[in-house]
Amino acid sequence: MEKILIAYFSHAGQNYSHGGIKNLPVGNTEVVAKKLHAMIPSDLFYIDTVQKYPDDHMKKIEIAKREYEQNARPELSAKVENMDQYETVIVAFPNWWTTMPMALFTFFESYDFFGKTICPLITHGGSGFSNSLRDIATLCPGARLTEGLTINGDHVVSCDGELEKWVHKIGLK
Repeated sequence: MEKILIAYFSHAGQNYSHGGIKNLPVGNTEVVAKKLHAMIPSDLFYIDTVQKYPDDHMKKIEIAKREYEQNARPELSAKVENMDQYETVIVAFPNWWTTMPMALFTFFESYDFFGKTICPLITHGGSGFSNSLRDIATLCPGARLTEGLTINGDHVVSCDGELEKWVHKIGLK
């Protein structure tokens, strides 16, 4: 049986939701990643940075903007053990500054994805994929990129049906 990894980056604390700032005890992407993990046989890995992002939404997006403008590569706090064992990697993350958080650039550059299947899942507040699919393809030459899925952060609690359709469509269930 094919080994699947769900690697996700998520941020709890203040987030933009339903037209305003709302405090989330669990980040939107974490909610979605754990739903997926319950649906398909997989391992779960949290992509976390050494330097933590503030809970305050405005401070967080200012740091995210600065990292994007500087093409930063935030240091990650842990590595996936035995990445070679995974044939398929579902990568879930929020859309920050027209692409994925810069920590995802660090993640993709830390491993060889040649020959692996990458399944992108993006949570967002209205901006969808933006440049993230292009950026993943650039960072992971030789990987197969499946059709991705975007889920508005306001809908993560009720996205089970969307997730089920997606995992069937990309052949994981």
